[in-house]
Amino acid sequence: MNSSIVLISAVLASLAVGVLAAYGICMTMFRLFRIHARQVAAERQARAVIAQTRVAGS
Repeated sequence: MNSSIVLISAVLASLAVGVLAAYGICMTMFRLFRIHARQVAAERQARAVIAQTRVAGS
């Protein structure tokens, strides 16, 4: 009976570690995606300003 409790506890602990690891990976990937999205938005905005000044200057 004691070995069953230890085995169940080990399985649950392993599952908890796996869930926490997956959560950490997801949060890191979302953070990286957010940084990338901001960079792309800033680049598009810069291109729009350059295009607008070219049209206004012509």
